[in-house]
Amino acid sequence: MTKERKIVIWLVWVVIWPVSLFYLYHLFTPSFGDNWIDIVSFSVLMLIVAYFPIVVDDTPIFFIQGISLTVFLYYGLFIEIILTQMAALFLILRLRIGKNELHRIPINLLMFLLTSIFGAMIYYLFGGTHGDSVEIIPTMGYIFGIFASNQVLLYLFRNFVTQQKFKFFNVGLLWELLTTLIVLPVGFVLYLLYVEMGIGAIYYVGTPFIAVSFILKSYYTSRRINKYMRKTSDIGQKLTGKLDVKEVLDILVNEVKDLLSVEYTYIWDILNTNETMKLIRFADQHGQQKPPEYTLKKGEGISGIVYEKGEEIFFDRKKKWSHIEDPTIPESAESVLSVPVHRNEDIVGVMTLASNKRRAFEKYHLMLIKIVSNYLAVAIENARHYQTTKTKTETCHLTKLYNYRFIQNYLQQLFEDMEAKGIQETVSLILLDLDHFKQINDTYGHESGNEVLCQLADRLKQFIGKQGIVARYGGEEFVILLPGTDKDHATRLAERVRIELASKPFTLVQHIQNGQDSIEVNVTASIGVASYPADCEDPNELIRHADRAMYMGAKQKGRNRVAAYKSAIE
Repeated sequence: MTKERKIVIWLVWVVIWPVSLFYLYHLFTPSFGDNWIDIVSFSVLMLIVAYFPIVVDDTPIFFIQGISLTVFLYYGLFIEIILTQMAALFLILRLRIGKNELHRIPINLLMFLLTSIFGAMIYYLFGGTHGDSVEIIPTMGYIFGIFASNQVLLYLFRNFVTQQKFKFFNVGLLWELLTTLIVLPVGFVLYLLYVEMGIGAIYYVGTPFIAVSFILKSYYTSRRINKYMRKTSDIGQKLTGKLDVKEVLDILVNEVKDLLSVEYTYIWDILNTNETMKLIRFADQHGQQKPPEYTLKKGEGISGIVYEKGEEIFFDRKKKWSHIEDPTIPESAESVLSVPVHRNEDIVGVMTLASNKRRAFEKYHLMLIKIVSNYLAVAIENARHYQTTKTKTETCHLTKLYNYRFIQNYLQQLFEDMEAKGIQETVSLILLDLDHFKQINDTYGHESGNEVLCQLADRLKQFIGKQGIVARYGGEEFVILLPGTDKDHATRLAERVRIELASKPFTLVQHIQNGQDSIEVNVTASIGVASYPADCEDPNELIRHADRAMYMGAKQKGRNRVAAYKSAIE
């Protein structure tokens, strides 16, 4: 909310609130005689009950309706408004809102004021009176008016004043209805006993009121914890089901942001070589996920202190951590929660959450994040093991290129994706086979043959770059896969590759010839080209047809040449 809008809210409250109270005082002049001790007792009871609120969708709900009903029925509208306003103000102070949320004070006081007035209007419309004798129909009208006007005003204020997206039918409405059905009957009993017993009824029924408030708050808190635990378990399943480190981190920051509605999420990776941390993942309320270039030393900032001590940190307001210099936490942040990430009893990272709200985190949130950090450590460990294993099985140990298994899997996945999406993308494949490679091994030794293969791999990677994928298919055969490339373009590219190889000799250092430090040899290649869908309907056919083009159109025609599939067959 903008600063100008907050100023307007305060100005509206300054004008409307005192004028309304002045007018209501003269219109409904209170008369309580010597019962001022009773009024004080009612106010104390309301303040005690207001100490046990529940917060649903950022809206506090407290259970003073039954007490305010008794006060209204017996003493009238003005006394009920004064006591309700006191309880509302106490509730806001109890929530310990920050400076940026002080505008909630006039908003809530105006809402409670208007709610009391609307409920009283319906009560008087049905002929209701105050004192020792009231009728049930006006009372039911008052209850309905209070409940309905509160929900309507809440919807209007949240959507049009504070400009928040707020649905009328939500969880808060259900909880308000539930508490109304539980608390108001007790409130009506309080009124009946107060008429008969006087002040003693306040203390007699007040204890059940406080107990009901405490029970409802505890019940709501337990339900929230169970809900959070289910969400945390879902996060664990999502994390451990992923086998890519980047994907694990991306899922984590998004899920945690939704779990606790935090504005800032930081994932730090510890570099044990020099006891520093590097920020590897970051997410803010605007959806930014690219981590800033942040590094922290051990003991520096909040996350660095967690790394140094190996213990979690939990601050519910900025005042408690303002003495810590932390360049990574924004000025607007109030609440901070940070936990170490352990793996095999070692700290391997730190997860830090920050919110612009005071008291944004409860103690059970700390427990949940510690569980999530354990999930993170296991997920990253599994992902890294998987990546290591995958790299070993899909990479040629000699040339460091992808191997035939990777190319086959990649082609199969590529064709399955196109089929699932209902699209047909052109894919070309270049198969390259070195000419007379056996003679190089026989003349200069197998170590020199390996040198040729490694130098060829480096040349192909540098020449192809990001145009496609280079792999060693087996022996002296290499594959260049070109997604989105037609056969004509692939054939021209293959010819350039052929010229590049034939025009530049290969240097052999580990040869078996005597008297020479290094030898330069010329090596040529026969190349076949095939494309989908021009030449085949299946990924396996793509490789087979490129191989036939290479053998029939290049090898059998004298080597050191390029052949496309159809022309080679013809």
